[in-house]
Amino acid sequence: MKTNKGSIMNIFRTQKDNSALLVRLTVGLIFLTEGVQKYLFPELLGTGRFSTIGFSNPAFWAYFTATFEIICGALIIIGLTTRIASVPLIIIMITAFISTKLPIVLHKGFWPWAHEYRTDFAMTMLLLYLLIYGSGNSSLDSKIHEARKL
Repeated sequence: MKTNKGSIMNIFRTQKDNSALLVRLTVGLIFLTEGVQKYLFPELLGTGRFSTIGFSNPAFWAYFTATFEIICGALIIIGLTTRIASVPLIIIMITAFISTKLPIVLHKGFWPWAHEYRTDFAMTMLLLYLLIYGSGNSSLDSKIHEARKL
């Protein structure tokens, strides 16, 4: 049973410094605000956008995505289950790449794609950072991990 507890505690294990704080705030706030905007401006950023991209049942997918962006963004901001919260957002980024950025590189070439993909690339790399290194010392993950060690 000890290995099971150890595996669960690895979710909360994180770096002992504050280097992830700015990464968490950047990623968390961007996803949180983008998720909220899908609800506030559905024709522009929610259902309308998903319909334009070509998703079947765009309302479902827009609100499904928005909900994950809001919840996971908030979890990342406070540093709670950061590694787990990063996974759905990485999936969202991969889906965004395939549905919106891949056609650009195929039809317009590398340089237009590089310009359009720069923000998505940065967000994906920051999510991978959080997945690998965790939420840092200034996080609830760190506090939980330390409390469990006592």
